[in-house]
Amino acid sequence: MTAPWGPPIDVLPLLVREEQALIGVLSDLRPPEWALPALGEWTVHDLTAHVLGLKLRRLSRDRDGHFADEAPWVPACRQLSPEVLFAMFVDSTTQLTELWKHRDLDEPAAVPLWLTVARDYAEQWTYQQHIREAVGAPLLDEPEFQTPVVDTFLRSLPQSLRAVTARAGRQVACSVEGAGRWTVRATAVGWTIDRGAATSRSPLASLATDADAFWRLCSGTLPAAEAGTRVRLSGDPAVCEILLSLRTRECLSRLEPA
Repeated sequence: MTAPWGPPIDVLPLLVREEQALIGVLSDLRPPEWALPALGEWTVHDLTAHVLGLKLRRLSRDRDGHFADEAPWVPACRQLSPEVLFAMFVDSTTQLTELWKHRDLDEPAAVPLWLTVARDYAEQWTYQQHIREAVGAPLLDEPEFQTPVVDTFLRSLPQSLRAVTARAGRQVACSVEGAGRWTVRATAVGWTIDRGAATSRSPLASLATDADAFWRLCSGTLPAAEAGTRVRLSGDPAVCEILLSLRTRECLSRLEPA
């Protein structure tokens, strides 16, 4: 029987390369570019500090066993120069990879460890795209980097659909051009997800889009005018509303261990 979270996503080989790709962008920035708007009220400097904070918090919790309430990290980092922030970011590179490669990512858990690693990668990759767009750098959107992000966001669907009642065997079909196909299935005890096209000729609902539109939809940065043409939905209205309202923070929070 397929586990509710679906088959493992292996992003371990991508972690250092994703970090190095962002360092390459940051290393070329001129001082004014650090102040460019990147996401909401956050600048490139703020968003870089946020990504660094995510990494350091994960290392503190999962490597060092240090659990503490979240502090206002980004405002505190505004007193740091871009040079100091960049040096701290470089110093953190590869540490998460070193942490995870010595752990059994397949060990049984309520939320498998491989999914924790994948969610962190997806979050950091998404923030990197916002930084790249802010400074006019090409996106890191090759399929090898982008497809695991799409895959990870979709793994939240069994939790997102938990309030939807459907007979066992009903399917929700998701097709993302440039990434692949996924099927969410109702069972007697909830929903599960797996890679591959739906086998039902009349799924409960379906989503069809492209990889670029999908991550933008999840990050809340897909213009409403484009959503209607780039994200095609059909089927049960309640399920379609859930598919259309996927957002990065909510998706990733459903994949985070308690």
